[in-house]
Amino acid sequence: MRPGPQRCVLLNPHAQGGRAAALLPRLQAALPPDVVLHAPRDLVDALALLQKLPEGSRVVAVGGDGTLNRWLPALLQRGHELGVVSVGTGNDVARSLGLHGRAPLASLVHALNADPRLMDVGCAEWMDPQGREYRVLFLSSFTAGFDSAVVLRTLSGPRWLSGMPRYAWAALAELAHLQTWRLDVTANGKHLHSGPALFASSLNTPTFGSGMPATPAARTNDGLLNLLLAGEFGRLGALAMLPRLLTGTHLGHSRIRTRAFETLTVSSDPDLPLAADGEFLGYARQLKLSVLPGALAVVGI
Repeated sequence: MRPGPQRCVLLNPHAQGGRAAALLPRLQAALPPDVVLHAPRDLVDALALLQKLPEGSRVVAVGGDGTLNRWLPALLQRGHELGVVSVGTGNDVARSLGLHGRAPLASLVHALNADPRLMDVGCAEWMDPQGREYRVLFLSSFTAGFDSAVVLRTLSGPRWLSGMPRYAWAALAELAHLQTWRLDVTANGKHLHSGPALFASSLNTPTFGSGMPATPAARTNDGLLNLLLAGEFGRLGALAMLPRLLTGTHLGHSRIRTRAFETLTVSSDPDLPLAADGEFLGYARQLKLSVLPGALAVVGI
């Protein structure tokens, strides 16, 4: 019988506003002798640890969507298996895996020992206004437009707000500065939209923004991403749409469209704000998205 992969736990002490660090003693006490717990100080240390691990190791990440996003390139490059202990603000990846809301110690045991399954990964490529090229991978969502402006605004939100309430606060605050963009959108070579739009976001998971059921039909293992396109909305229309987005009833609106795709291109005027897995990235006028089918082995339910 071939031995199992090397196992380790990486805890992001900065996750959930630094509150994840309090889990260190409990997780350490629960670990079997052959599993090492690391709490890297920053992204550089975390990526160095992931690079040093033997290829195909089982890495249990303790953090949220942003943690997984930043560690994703190294996980893929080394062919590591991913387990998740959900400790973050959004946690939409954990939701898609059936893990959100589980107690940390129960999640740890499951993440260390359960069999993995393959999960799709999204890839976004663009050039910023200064001509610099970017390529970013994502597990849950890549937002473009209003959604990304909301993400940027959450960074200045009240520290005592987290999860869905923090996103709702930022969305309401952003409505006061509401902007639309003139977008050209093409999916799988078929032109879908030309004209003003509030956002053109792409999801791998059914939810984003800390549990909003944006694309309920999305599956993380079907080799597809899912576009959520919102046309032109004024402040009152956007305000009326927010409760529908929170409850998943937005899909019946005439200015909301969804489309499963393998490749997507978006052109924008003016510069379009971007975010991946709840992390603000900057701006672009030309954007290309694609899916990497079954690229990551991940432990779910």
